[in-house]
Amino acid sequence: MGDSAEKLPITGRRNILITSALPYVNNVPHLGNIIGCVLSADVFARYCRNRGYNIIYICGTDEYGTATETKAMEEKCSPREICDKYHAIHKDVYKWFDISFDHFGRTSSPQQTEICQAIFNKLWENDWLSENTMQQLYCETCQKFLADRLLEGTCPTPGCDYQSARGDQCEKCGKLLNPTELIDPKCKVCCNTPHIRDTNHLFLELPLLREQLEKYISEMSVAGSWSQNAIQATNAWLKEGLRPRCITRDLKWGVPVPHEKYKEKVFYVWFDAPIGYISITACYTPHWEKWWKNPDNVELYQFMGKDNVPFHTVMFPSTLLGTGENWTMMKTISVTEYLNYENGKFSKTKGVGVFGNDAKDTKIPPEVWRYYLLTNRPEVSDTLFTWADLQAKLNSELLSNLGNFINRVLSFISKPAGSGYDSIIPDAPNVKFHQPTMTLAENVSKLVDQYIDAMEKVKLKQGLKIAMSISSEGNAYLQESQFWKLFREDPASCAVVIKTSAGLVYLLACLLEPFMPSFTDEVLKQLNLSRETHLSFSDEKGDTDKVKRPWEFLPAGHKIGQPKPLFKELNDEEVNFFKEKFAGTQADRKLKEEADTRAVAEQLKKLNIAEANSKKEKDKSDVYRAKLKSAEVEVTISKLDIRVGLITEIKKHPDADSLYVEEIDVGEGSTRTVVSSLVKYIPLEEMQNRKVCVLCNLKPVAMRGIKSHAMVLAASGQDHVKVELVEPPASAKIGERVTFPGYSGEPDGILNAKSKVWEKVQADLHTDTQLVASYKDVPFTTSAGVCKVASITKGEIR
Repeated sequence: MGDSAEKLPITGRRNILITSALPYVNNVPHLGNIIGCVLSADVFARYCRNRGYNIIYICGTDEYGTATETKAMEEKCSPREICDKYHAIHKDVYKWFDISFDHFGRTSSPQQTEICQAIFNKLWENDWLSENTMQQLYCETCQKFLADRLLEGTCPTPGCDYQSARGDQCEKCGKLLNPTELIDPKCKVCCNTPHIRDTNHLFLELPLLREQLEKYISEMSVAGSWSQNAIQATNAWLKEGLRPRCITRDLKWGVPVPHEKYKEKVFYVWFDAPIGYISITACYTPHWEKWWKNPDNVELYQFMGKDNVPFHTVMFPSTLLGTGENWTMMKTISVTEYLNYENGKFSKTKGVGVFGNDAKDTKIPPEVWRYYLLTNRPEVSDTLFTWADLQAKLNSELLSNLGNFINRVLSFISKPAGSGYDSIIPDAPNVKFHQPTMTLAENVSKLVDQYIDAMEKVKLKQGLKIAMSISSEGNAYLQESQFWKLFREDPASCAVVIKTSAGLVYLLACLLEPFMPSFTDEVLKQLNLSRETHLSFSDEKGDTDKVKRPWEFLPAGHKIGQPKPLFKELNDEEVNFFKEKFAGTQADRKLKEEADTRAVAEQLKKLNIAEANSKKEKDKSDVYRAKLKSAEVEVTISKLDIRVGLITEIKKHPDADSLYVEEIDVGEGSTRTVVSSLVKYIPLEEMQNRKVCVLCNLKPVAMRGIKSHAMVLAASGQDHVKVELVEPPASAKIGERVTFPGYSGEPDGILNAKSKVWEKVQADLHTDTQLVASYKDVPFTTSAGVCKVASITKGEIR
C-alpha cells in the first residue's frame, strides 16, 4: 500500500495531490464509506499514473475526538489502543480492496500536533480567533465537562419522551439537541446527574474571512469544475450566513491547544481532521511543503461523501486563508451521495450493511466488488446496493461481456497449429484493406477520447461505462467476422481479426486498470506481458494516436501465456445465502451467533446433568460395569487430532491432474506434506495461504508416489458437485487443537485403521443450517470461535 520511494513535484510535469476523506476509527468501514472516499480517489489516482502524471495519493485514519473516547470506554481500553486496533483493520480492508495509497497514515502523530499548532498560532497572530463563554454540563464525579455522546436523558420534544436520548440527537424522533436541553440528564460513565457550568472556548471568525473565502470559492469552483452537489452544499452554508465556529473542546484525547489559558483543552476534531491531510503528507516526506505550499505547480483533488462538503469548502479553506501563507488550495472536489443497502441505509453506528471485512469473507474477488461499487457510484443521487443487482452485473457484464470476449480471443490463439495459432500472435500485413477492422478502429478511437474526457472530469462511472462498451464492440466485431470460418476459408483476414482483437484485449487491460487492477494483472499474465513495461495506451507525451491502430499493440510473433476464465458465476443459492447472512445489524448477527452457541452449551449442560443423575441412581451391578466398560472404548471425536493449519505452499501433483500437493504449517516447527483431491473443486489460487482444519493423526499414506502426512477437512453437498473447505476463524492460532465441548481426552497417537476409528467418527461429521462444522450437534471450536464453510448446509465432512 504505497510507501515506496518518496515522490515530489516535478517542474514541467502535471503534479496532482489526491486526498480522500479520512475514515474515522470507531468501526470497520462499510461499502458506502469505501465507494464514497477511498475507492473513488484510488480510481482517479490510478488513471493519473497510467497517463504519466506525477501524483501522490494521501489518506489515513481520523483518530481524535469524542467518538474515539466513547468507543474506548465501550471496549474498556485506552483511546490509543482503539486507534491502533482500528487503524490496522482499516489498513487491511483497503489492502484487500487494492487501494493504492502512496501513504496511509493517521492523525494521532507528532507531525499532526506540530502542524495543527503552527496553523493555530498563525490564526491567533492574524486576529482571526475570538474567545467566548459557553454553558456545558459538568460531571462532579468524573470531574470533567461531558461531550454530547457521554450524556443521556429524556428527549424534550413534546410527545416523544424517549428516555435514552443522547446529548446531540434523539434516536427515536431524530431531533437534533443541545446537551443542556435534555430532561434529567445523566453521565453515561457514572450515571450521576451533571450540572451546568460556564466554560471558555475559542472560535474561528468565519464572518471576518467571508470576503477571502467567497473569492476562492467563485474562482476555484469554476476552474476545478466542482460537482453540483458540492456547490449546492457550500452555497447553503453561505446563504445561512457564516457564524463564528468553535474550534476547541473539553476533552483529553486530541491535539492540545498551545495557549496558557486553554492548555487543558484540545482542538475540535473538525478543525484538526482536514489538517491531517497535511500532517500525513509530512509523515510521507519531510519536504511536504513542496506539495502543500506550491499552488502554482500542484493541483489538489479531494474525494468525499456529501456530508463532509462544508468542512472542505468552507472551514478548511478559511483556516488556510487565515494563516496568510501560500497554501495549495483545493482545486477539484468530487462528492458522492449515499449508497443505500437493500431496503435501508448503510450505517457504521448501527452496523447495517456489508462491511469491508464482510466483503472479503464472501470470497467474491475484490475486482468484482470494485466493479459493482463503481458502476453504482452515487455521483448525482443516492444509489442502492442489492445482492440481486450485484449478481446481474457480475454474470451479464463481467462474465458474459468482458470475460467472454477476452477468453474467446486468447483461447483461440492458444489452440495448437491447425486449429489456432499455437499461442503466437499472427502477422497481419494487409490490415488497411480490411474494412470491418478499420471501422472498429475508428469507433474505438472515439470511445477512448470520450473515456479520457470523462476521467479528466472525474466522471468515473461514465469512464467505466465507456471502457466496457469497447468490450461490447469487440464482441460484436468477433461475432460478425465469424473468425472460426475465416481461419479455414480466409486465413489472412482471420489473422487481421485475431491480431486486432488481441490488441483490444490489451487496450481493455489498460483502460480498466484504474477500476479493476487485479483483473488487469491477470489479463497481462495471460498475454505474457509485465505491468512495469506494458501498461499504457498512450506515448510518453500522452498522445493516444496508437489506439487508432489496435492491431499494433501486440507484435507478431509474441507468445501469449495460458488463458483461463477471468470471472466466476454467482448463482441464486449464493445470493439468497448472502441476503440472509447480512440481514439486520451487526449486533443482531452477533446476538444470533451467541444464541446458537448458548443453545449448544445448554444442550450439553442438560446432557451432563442427565448423565450425572443417572449415575447416582445406578448401583455397581455387572450390567452397569459392562456399560461403563463399553463407554470407555466408545469411539468419539476426542480420539481425533484436528488442528488449525495454514497452507504455506501449494502446487499440482506432478503425476495426477486431480491432486494438489500442499505444505501445511500445523504448529510443529516444520510443515507437513499433504495430498488432497480438491483440484476440480477449488482453484489453486483460492487454496493459497488459507487456514484449514487438518486431521493430523491418520496413518501416512502414499498417493501417486508422494506420501501424505495428514488430511485437509472439507464439506460436500448431497450431490457431491460442490466441495468447500472447513475454515477456522481468521484469528485462530496456527497449530491449536480444534475442540468439541463435552468431549474431552487426549487424541490417539496414530488412529487404529483396524478399529476404523476415522470411519466411525466421520459418519457424524456434518455442517448445520448455520454453516457451522459439527460433530453430532457440537461445533468445531477454536479459541477464536467456531469453524464454518462458505455455503454448504447439511453437508458431509470428510
